Amino acid sequence: MRRDIFQAIADPTRRAIITLIALQAMTPNAIAENFNTTRQAVSKHLRILTECELVKQEQQGREIYYSLEVEKIKEVDQWVNQFREIWETRFNQLDDVLSTLKKQ
Repeated sequence: MRRDIFQAIADPTRRAIITLIALQAMTPNAIAENFNTTRQAVSKHLRILTECELVKQEQQGREIYYSLEVEKIKEVDQWVNQFREIWETRFNQLDDVLSTLKKQ
């Protein structure tokens, strides 16, 4: 089953995993050390992130390293950006109203 990227980032643990591996690839055990949960629970989160193509796996010897697919994060940024433009427009309108009121 192909999961949606927004399902992946909806969970706080998965967001924390994304933050951890954003700077460097890590093994599941290294990731699990940062959480007060089981290794199996972390593996489940990694599976979901992999299904959403937010992380990729790379075999290095006997270890599997997980790293962030930065390009996939752009999909979230593009979606949020449309709202950012709306907010900025509204804030600019509010600034105009406040300036007008201040002058009066």
